[in-house]
Parts: sequence; structure tokens; C-alpha cells
Amino acid sequence: MIETRLLHYFLAIAREQNITKAAESLFVTQSTLSRQMMDLEKQLGKQLFIRGKRKITLTEEGTYLRNRAQEIMELIDNTEAAFQANAESLGGDITIGCGETAVMDVITEQFAEFHRRYPDVKFHTHSGDADMVLDRLDKGLVDIGLLLGPIRQEKYDYLNIHQSDTFGLLMPKDCELASQKTVSMNQLKTLPLILAEQTFLGHQELEWFGADYASMNIVATYNLIYNATFMVERGIGYVLCIDRLVNTKGRNLTFRPIVPKLSVDLYIVTKKYQTFSPAVKEFLEQLKGTLP
Repeated sequence: MIETRLLHYFLAIAREQNITKAAESLFVTQSTLSRQMMDLEKQLGKQLFIRGKRKITLTEEGTYLRNRAQEIMELIDNTEAAFQANAESLGGDITIGCGETAVMDVITEQFAEFHRRYPDVKFHTHSGDADMVLDRLDKGLVDIGLLLGPIRQEKYDYLNIHQSDTFGLLMPKDCELASQKTVSMNQLKTLPLILAEQTFLGHQELEWFGADYASMNIVATYNLIYNATFMVERGIGYVLCIDRLVNTKGRNLTFRPIVPKLSVDLYIVTKKYQTFSPAVKEFLEQLKGTLP
């Protein structure tokens, strides 16, 4: 079994890319740190580092271990914080994984109210697509997920927060389509589209949009919306996305909703049978009590 101390040492080297600097940051000798890492490589049976004269780089196995070690250390920190929290002076951390949504404005309003009541509680957000959020939920790296529906898996509990996101098209504001106030479903089928990776991979059903892959002209995909905006400005295609995510001011961009209106509810998602820290438990109770 790998000691957490060795993971801590390993991450310092991965961060500094230099054994001397890593040893200084850890307050250990260079020889001790080198010996510990050689022991770790021997224990795993893999080479973790490529040792250059001035710089240390990670091998493929080293990169894999760095990613897993970061998750392990984060999980340990979250667990310790949960045990240190107490009801009289509620503290600790609440970690939320979020998809891209303007409804975060509502959730951060809840953050602010909770922080007024419990100023020692810290909030941490991790933004990404649904796969990332669910993966971090499964690994215990986030306490709560905020996701678009309909996503239904038996191992999760869902709280409908009665907020929704509206879909539409992001397009150049000087294009012919921008003269319309809305975009019809039939028009959607004739345009070069840039889809969210989640939709393209089938994790969100295209039936939501009244279409299937055979009838769509998909020219590109995106993970998070910001980089996709540049593809729109360059005339590559039209981004199918959620309203209010992109600030179009000062850019050759505008948003038009789809008709008939296409909206999706949002859900707070947690793992079933999960034991929550006092802070997370209290925050969930606040959500249940104050959201519609």
C-alpha cells in the first residue's frame, strides 16, 4: 500500500519539476527525497520520472499517478474537514460540481445566504460537463452536482430545483438568420451545427431537439462554451447552447431561441446512501427549504 506521505512527495516533484526545489518545499534533503521516489518506483514496478539535468518530467505512468494522487489527497482533505466540523460552530468545506448554466446565479445566491449564517464554511466549485461532474461524485471529490435533466441513474438522488435552461443558437449577429427573432426546428436541421460534446456522444438525446443524427449537419463539438464562440465568429457553424451563457456585448455574436421553446430542468444530484458532513447536510436542507 502506498503511503500518503509518498504521494505528497511525488506531487511536489511533479509540481516543481525539479528534485532540489521539491526537497526545499518539503523541508527534506534532496538525497532523502530521491531515495523515497526510487522506493516508490520499485514498489509500483514502473518508472515515474524522466530525470534530465535541469528538469524532471513525468512518464506516462507518472502522469497517471499524478492524476490519481491529486484525487486521493483531495479526498483525504475533504474527509478530514468533515470530521473536524461540528454543529456549534459549523465549518468545513462544501464542494459542488457544475455544468454550464445561468442558474448558477440562483445557486450562488444560496451560497451567499448560507455564508451569512455560517461564515466558516468554504465553497468550492468545479465546472465541467456531466461526465466530469458524475465522475467526481462517484469518487467522492464533490459533495453535490448541478446538472441538466433528464439524467436518471439509480445510484443517484435527484432534487428538482424548479429552474430551467432554454436552448437556442449562438450565431454571428451580421448573418441573415440573425434578422429573425427565433429559429424553427426545420431551420435547425439545415444549418451547420456545433454541438456540446455531451450531446454528440449521445449522453443527451438529440430527440430533445426533435431530430436525429441522420438529419443534422454537425461540423464541430465543444466541451465548454467559451472556445466554441470563436468558431461561430469565424463562420464555421452555429452553436446549439443554453441562453445567457455567453456575453455577446462587443462581439459579432447574438443568440436566438428555438421554437417551439426548448427548455430543460436542472437538478441537484447526490450519491445515494452518502454520508454527508454537517455543513453539506445543512446546505442541502437549506436548498430543500428555500427553493420552489
